[in-house]
Amino acid sequence: MADQPASVQVDHSLVARALLTDDRRAFEQLMRRHQGMVRAQLRRLLHGDEAKADDLAQETFLLAWRKLHQFRGEARFSTWLYRIAYSCFLQDRRKGSSAAEDIDGDTLEQRTSSRDAVELRLDVERAMRRLSAPEQAVLLHVVQLGLSHDEAAYVLAMPLGTVKSHAKRGKAKLCELLADWQSTSPEEIGS
Repeated sequence: MADQPASVQVDHSLVARALLTDDRRAFEQLMRRHQGMVRAQLRRLLHGDEAKADDLAQETFLLAWRKLHQFRGEARFSTWLYRIAYSCFLQDRRKGSSAAEDIDGDTLEQRTSSRDAVELRLDVERAMRRLSAPEQAVLLHVVQLGLSHDEAAYVLAMPLGTVKSHAKRGKAKLCELLADWQSTSPEEIGS
């Protein structure tokens, strides 16, 4: 564990405290450390529906508390939480209580005027919605949330090769759909 980043070590220590001594304050610290990113993931999946994202984030952390004993430390704790959050999102979508079926493309950084930036963002959102649901999910986790392909595969419960294929195809389609913005290279969309 010594070669892992300090944040990973802190998470593992807090998980151990929560499990060994039923320390709810340790779990509360874990929740505070990760709630922002879990909420951001869910808001993106739900097209900015903050209320629904907050509800699903709460559900995510309740499930995480109940299933904490299942965390084996093979992935980062944050990755494990992303997987639970994504499962909550999918479950909610299957129930039909949410109209969100895809993600938005709001993380593309641009060197354009603010008016052009707004137009580009709208074009990216439209283009993202034209991708398949798996391509959208992969790009959200890899590009927007910064997960590795391995971590995205874990979160999305997909084989690694499938994640890489969806990422490559999704980026290529975005470049094609955004051809009018040719100053945007595939590297700017994400690797």
